[in-house]
Amino acid sequence: MGHGTGYRNERRSGVGDLMAIIIELDVMLAKRKMKLNDLAAAVGITPQNLSVLKSGRAKAVRFSTLEAICKTLSCTPGDLLIYQTEDEENEEK
Repeated sequence: MGHGTGYRNERRSGVGDLMAIIIELDVMLAKRKMKLNDLAAAVGITPQNLSVLKSGRAKAVRFSTLEAICKTLSCTPGDLLIYQTEDEENEEK
């Protein structure tokens, strides 16, 4: 099952391991026709920090930030965060 162009996060615990969490902020921004800088301003975080989240390099996200993003984009956390196991990823290939 494909999930847009979201990014897979690299695990910090091992080289080459991937986390099963895919960030699809870029997909939702495109659907809402909103720019990253506009979302950052509306949410109250820096564009750089939002870019780290969007690219999948974030180690964590505050629930208050996730809530503000969801409120601004009129979506749910499930629209932004996708859980996909390695087995599911391999089925896509």
